[in-house]
Amino acid sequence: MERQDLANANLAFYVPKMMFFTKGKGMHKDYLTSFELALRDAEIADLNLVSVSSILPPRCKIVSRQEGRKYLRPGQVVFAIMARAATNEPNRLIAASIGLARPADESQHGYLSEHHPTGETAQKAGDYAEDMAMEMLATTFGLPNDPSLTWNEREEQWKLSGKIYRTQNFTQSAEGNKDGLWTTVVSAAVLIL
Repeated sequence: MERQDLANANLAFYVPKMMFFTKGKGMHKDYLTSFELALRDAEIADLNLVSVSSILPPRCKIVSRQEGRKYLRPGQVVFAIMARAATNEPNRLIAASIGLARPADESQHGYLSEHHPTGETAQKAGDYAEDMAMEMLATTFGLPNDPSLTWNEREEQWKLSGKIYRTQNFTQSAEGNKDGLWTTVVSAAVLIL
């Protein structure tokens, strides 16, 4: 095999073929342990997670968490797009959200976004993450991003273009523990090579 063919074969190996979404929350007196418990709740604590940027690969199949876990082993290095938030402030509202925008043409890439606000409901955080992903996808298609239009008008215009297939979000929210324990939320898109 020639050097370039070998390089191309290795590059193809790193394009994820599948992805699943997961979310969780954890609470503990220690910050790090609350994060660990959130990862356990999301059923990804046994993986070595590597954070990557937010591209949905072309033709990447989205599967359930249960199906995706069949392809992963404890200790495996796994790439993920992750949003996380933590607080030890009593009653502080936190959220972690992943937004997804999928193109109508599966041979093109889509976008994911991470949003980790404080003081936002799960609905508001999820909508915002979804909107960010759609805006990133729309502008790669050259669709106009007219700031004088309201978000709903821009969203409707982009969806009517026929280039965006679907948007959605995966959001975990929680209120800070009343006694000041650390509360952590995570939301992740886990990529499977």
